Amino acid sequence: MNTQRTIDAVDLSIMWNRLISITDEGAAALVRTSFSTLVREGYDLTVLIFDAAGRMIAQSAKCIPVFIGTAPTTLSHMLRKYPADTLVPGDVVISNDPMYGTGHMFDLAVMRPIFDNELLVGFSMGITHLPDIGGMGFSVSATEIYHEGLRLPICKLYKAGMLDHDVIELIELNVRVPEQVTGDIFASVSCTEVVARHVLEFMREYQLDSLTELADAILTSTDDAVRSALRAMPDGVFRNEVQVEALGEVRKLVCAINKTGDTIEVDFEGTGPCVGAGINVPFPYTRAMVLYAIKCLTSPNIPNNEGAMRAIEVKAPLGSILNAIPPSPSAGRHAIGHFIFPLITDTLAEIVPDRVAASSGLLDIVTLQGFRRDGSPMAATYFCAGGFGGAEGLDGHPTLPGSSNMGRTPIEVFEPLTGLTVLEKSLRPDSGGPGRYPGGAGQTIVMRNDTGYPMRVYAMANRTLFPADGVFEGKAGAVREHWVDGEKMSGQGAYTLAPGQHLKLLQPGGGGFGDPALRTSAQIEQDIERGFLTPEGAKSLYSHAG
Repeated sequence: MNTQRTIDAVDLSIMWNRLISITDEGAAALVRTSFSTLVREGYDLTVLIFDAAGRMIAQSAKCIPVFIGTAPTTLSHMLRKYPADTLVPGDVVISNDPMYGTGHMFDLAVMRPIFDNELLVGFSMGITHLPDIGGMGFSVSATEIYHEGLRLPICKLYKAGMLDHDVIELIELNVRVPEQVTGDIFASVSCTEVVARHVLEFMREYQLDSLTELADAILTSTDDAVRSALRAMPDGVFRNEVQVEALGEVRKLVCAINKTGDTIEVDFEGTGPCVGAGINVPFPYTRAMVLYAIKCLTSPNIPNNEGAMRAIEVKAPLGSILNAIPPSPSAGRHAIGHFIFPLITDTLAEIVPDRVAASSGLLDIVTLQGFRRDGSPMAATYFCAGGFGGAEGLDGHPTLPGSSNMGRTPIEVFEPLTGLTVLEKSLRPDSGGPGRYPGGAGQTIVMRNDTGYPMRVYAMANRTLFPADGVFEGKAGAVREHWVDGEKMSGQGAYTLAPGQHLKLLQPGGGGFGDPALRTSAQIEQDIERGFLTPEGAKSLYSHAG
């Protein structure tokens, strides 16, 4: 093999895209072999390739983009416990520790070292959201991390190709749906094997002894693009803050962005402390959300890799709600963490107005626990979204998640899985924030408990008190609401859905962009035709008489 291969721009583009296609194939294998709808339908996953130095160089296109920032942290901790020179072919290392990964223990990272004969050339990793990890389940109701489930240390699931059955038995004894959980774990193991095999085929095809030079080129190219975009922005210190609901309390997220030349520092000094509920955000997740936001503003068309992180520094006070440490619980860290993205973009809106959108309605996540009609245990998670924020020249898309990109579970799959019957799933007119480019509409979802058993519902909502704000004179969208048979429920908490009762989820609209007075009559009429506005809403929100 040629260890001194010169990589020109054409070679770089071809080989870079080839690595991404390998991660995409790994993701396809993961989806096809998974047992849970979270992976199979929701795509709550990511697949990544690292070089031998542990640098992330490729990520699957269909994935959760925030994992761009957490996965390198996870691998670094894995290699701290199991140094690279101690690993052997057939080893598989796992971890779900929130402090080392994505911020909650429901995401399990599975890592496989890639060996070319006896030479370590890289690492493959898959991360998936497990359907259950024991404890109280996926909820915000825990008051300590110890309530939230089985927190695994970094450990080897396979040692030189031999499965550690004790680890699997430990997991099976602590979860509600062991067949789904272990099925998803083994799907991740298979995924990393697929990726490792194709990486070796790729290296042989291009006569590479290592991935180092290719990694250097990928990371440098990405870093150059980010820094070039930063240099084009004016220097300065930009400040912003936002209030968020925190299980009966209100917390303030404070942000100062110091942009100097081709570097940027984001500091959350002044942000409020942790709360006694599972919505606290460990720092790796906070950092990842910042990196994701800055990348979207600087180099959105460049595939995700670790090079996008070099010019960015993130700080948050230890013990704050954005830098939580045990015993603070963090299962529902998204309920707060998803506010980081709009906080960053709103802070920089004045200097990059053509690149930002108004705030979105964000994700609504509900965990359901109980029994199916046949008496078998059931644990499932339901995702739904509010509307996206409007942007320069673009109306906000209805029912599109912001700060993440979850897929939805089809009703035809969800109903037999849970025993719930979905009675309504429709657009929520008049919920999008008015603007020249209005926020996207939310949706209305109504489901009935037809299992014959009481069902425990764990709500992890946000936007129940503070709607998605508009920008540049755009107005806020409607707030999120949860109802059970006409009684308004907390958006963050737990309650029981009795047999025959109805759960109604009203999803918020996105914020509007620009002065609503500049929305034309023809556009407003079209919004009415498409179900985004009612005639009454058009009159009250836009003074449109029809």
